[in-house]
Amino acid sequence: MSTASETDAPDTTGSVLAEQLLRLTRRLHRIQKRHLEPLGITPAQSRLLRTVAHLSTGQPPRMADLAARLEVVPRAVTTLVDGLESADCVRRVPDPANRRVIRIELTDTGRATLRRLRNARTGAAEEILAPLTADQRDVLGGLLNALADAPPELPC
Repeated sequence: MSTASETDAPDTTGSVLAEQLLRLTRRLHRIQKRHLEPLGITPAQSRLLRTVAHLSTGQPPRMADLAARLEVVPRAVTTLVDGLESADCVRRVPDPANRRVIRIELTDTGRATLRRLRNARTGAAEEILAPLTADQRDVLGGLLNALADAPPELPC
């Protein structure tokens, strides 16, 4: 008696949900990118700006802090900082305690850009959530929190 191969097996609920999440993620990225384009900022630069603002309690973050927080290689942060620095959104400043360390701080232009980014992100979120009622949005928020707060899987 032959058995069905994995490719012949019907989709499980998990694989259908995974595909739905991937489609939604792609849609989110497209809509967010469209809302950010008029600002001249990429989604990756937007994330870096928000991270600099978040980590800037006390003294500005180091490049290594940003790379760790964004879970990217330091070279990727350097490229993003270069672009944002040329747009006058951030500046590199030496660490007063260690001249070899460079910190990244927001400029006034960067703070203004962050405000505009928040408005663009709100617009993108409203576009995505438009089909949902207030109750559905509450349920979705709870589900997303449950997924985001779930402990990471252990490697096999």
